[in-house]
Parts: sequence; C-alpha cells; structure tokens
Amino acid sequence: MTPLSHSTRWIILAGALLGATAVMLGAFGAHGLAARLTAQQLSWWQTAVEYQMWHALALLLVAVLPIPRSGLIAGLFGVGTLIFAGTLYAMALGAPRLLGAITPIGGLLMIGGWLLLCWEALKPLAGHDHRDPGDH
Repeated sequence: MTPLSHSTRWIILAGALLGATAVMLGAFGAHGLAARLTAQQLSWWQTAVEYQMWHALALLLVAVLPIPRSGLIAGLFGVGTLIFAGTLYAMALGAPRLLGAITPIGGLLMIGGWLLLCWEALKPLAGHDHRDPGDH
C-alpha cells in the first residue's frame, strides 16, 4: 500500500474530526438541548449537524479520489462547513440572528467545492483517449 501524502492525511483528519464532532453535537442536541431550545433553534441545530456530517464524508471521499486540486476542494468543503454549521450552531444557542447573514457564505463555499469536484471529474486527462469503449 502506498503511504498517504501529507495533504491527504490532513484532509482525512479534517473529515474525521468533522464527522466525530457531528455525532457528538447531534447527540448533544437531541439529549441536552431538546427541552431548552425552540423548534426554530432545534431546526438550525439539526441542519448544522446534517450538513457537517455530509461534508465530513465528502472530505473523506476527496481524500481517496485521485483528483487534481483535492486540497482546494477540501478547503472549500472544510471552511464552508465551519462557517455554515458554525453560524447555525451559534444562532441556535442564542447568538444574534445577524449571523444568519454570514451563513450563506459557508453555503457558497460548500457549493463551490462540489462544483470544483464536478469540474475536475469532467475535465479530460491529458494524453488519454476518453471515448467510451462502447462508442463507435
């Protein structure tokens, strides 16, 4: 087995930490906050947990795919998740709703990561014939 590169290890670490904290925060929301928060606040919390977990998994996927610019894609996913989920967690815990104006920035970064992943997946590899063997 080929040793993992330094950047791949960091991407895996980020994905694993985001995943672990998503599980912890999800459990905390369900068991520690459910009786203390409004329905709106619980909704924000749950949305944050879900997006955090999906993007933790996305980081792990990016770490194992042989794609160019995986570091940039991972950065967009990671920073986007921290901003998006972080502002939702903060608002759920009583921070000013003004933070809701920042939340979409995180969403745009996550979307940018997905679109860059699409771009890299569709970009032809130099020197390779990419015709499907079934195409004649």
